[in-house]
Amino acid sequence: MTFEQLRTFLWVARLGGFRRAADRLHLSQPAVSTRIAKLEDELQVGLFERGTGDLVLTKHGQQLLAYAQQMLFVEEQIKARVANPSETEGLLRIGAAETVAQAWLPDFLQALAATYPRLDVDLTVDISVNLRTALLERRCDLVFLMGPVSEYSVRNIDLPGFELGWYCAAGMHDVDLTTRPVISYSSKTRPYRELTTELARRIGPKMRVFSSASLSANMRMIAAGIAVGPLPRLLAQPMVTSGEIRAFDPGFTLPALEFTASFLAEPHSFVIENTCEMARDVAAGWHS
Repeated sequence: MTFEQLRTFLWVARLGGFRRAADRLHLSQPAVSTRIAKLEDELQVGLFERGTGDLVLTKHGQQLLAYAQQMLFVEEQIKARVANPSETEGLLRIGAAETVAQAWLPDFLQALAATYPRLDVDLTVDISVNLRTALLERRCDLVFLMGPVSEYSVRNIDLPGFELGWYCAAGMHDVDLTTRPVISYSSKTRPYRELTTELARRIGPKMRVFSSASLSANMRMIAAGIAVGPLPRLLAQPMVTSGEIRAFDPGFTLPALEFTASFLAEPHSFVIENTCEMARDVAAGWHS
């Protein structure tokens, strides 16, 4: 019995199938099947009930799952406390909202590479609702999103938020929200919902709202005078300094964007926990 067999068994059990475990472990499906078969031969018991749907653990499989979790937790502790981080290998799948990508994500990736130079990174930039789904479906190991993710299986680490300000093109005067389009985040996001709720209360049916999943596109459209809208103050400041856009007061403010570093608590990973702490420190330094 090897750690690799136990790790494979753990992922098959968690994901409910050989193919999904093979994708997660970057192995072929026959390789996963072979590892499980050898483990069952060595233990002389069946670990899974084979059927047409998801695999289900047998009684023996449920017993082994508890031991496998303990053994792999000990392996993680050894790696975290004894092994040199610079020798850590593997693939870390990270998802980030574009606000984070436009802000401190490059600094974080540099810090990550310095600590774990042999760790590969697969980066996805998307809206928070899609990142949440990717995390719960185990297509991402760690996500930086507008959180928290309210699932019992997920740990959320608070990150610094982004205060929002209102901006228009530098040469635009006397902004009238009853005639001027407002551009905001994707229609599938909380900021869009909060914005449209407030505009509907204050302006009513005359409001015009554009939505875009691209923060950089929003900033360019505001600078071009196509629309006005809320932007993270720290990200808008360079364009204010360059004279492309200016702040204005529409008579109300919107809640700050709150972000979390979110990951699945099981299987436990010291690398992911350390990476979250690194992200929090980098983000705090970027905001200061």
